[in-house]
Amino acid sequence: MPPARSGGAAAVGWVLTIALNVVAPIITYNTLRGHGWSEFAALLAGGAWPVLDSVVHAVWRRRLDEFAIVTLVFLVITAVVSLVGAHSARALLIKDSAVTGLFGLLCLATLLAPRPLMFYFGRKFATDGTAASTAWWNGLWQFEGFRKTIITMTTVWGVAYCLEAMTRVGLAYTLSMDTMVVLSPFLIYGVLGALVMWTTMYGKRARSKGEERAAAVAARAGQSATAVIEVSGG
Repeated sequence: MPPARSGGAAAVGWVLTIALNVVAPIITYNTLRGHGWSEFAALLAGGAWPVLDSVVHAVWRRRLDEFAIVTLVFLVITAVVSLVGAHSARALLIKDSAVTGLFGLLCLATLLAPRPLMFYFGRKFATDGTAASTAWWNGLWQFEGFRKTIITMTTVWGVAYCLEAMTRVGLAYTLSMDTMVVLSPFLIYGVLGALVMWTTMYGKRARSKGEERAAAVAARAGQSATAVIEVSGG
């Protein structure tokens, strides 16, 4: 088993993420709109906070792994889609939805790769990054139950984010911009929170079943060894 992770550090990370990705963009948008900024300019300025969050976490971790690479890729995608096409607040919200939709498609596409995307996400959060814990996680791939669990998680995340993106695009054309500015981050992180909760529960259940199977195999092996000893002794 890998060394235990720090619960305090994880809590600080989540507080920082919520503050910079939900609270700060909403406050920034409302403040700048109150000072006469356009909807597009205020929304774009508020988008600087999530970028800062990614930079802070990258500096905090002090290394570049698969998880950080994926984060950087989506920062680049976000920057590109924000600068191309129509420049309006609604278009920017739709482009944000395109980013989460692309993440969902990426999850589904990696099902064709040797190891799906959630394998690397799981390794990021289930280990402390040391060589020993990383080797432990990589070694789990040999077990069929573990592979099935990772594939299922990747599929669920991919489908969920594709649906989330389509929902936000529909709402962007239905609701007012002021409403969407508040609702959009809650949709993003509400879906994320629901997925994290489901992933945690599903992972624990899969781990419990795996331990039961291992115990059953060990018991059968013990019985077989006992039978051999009894026959030999007889």
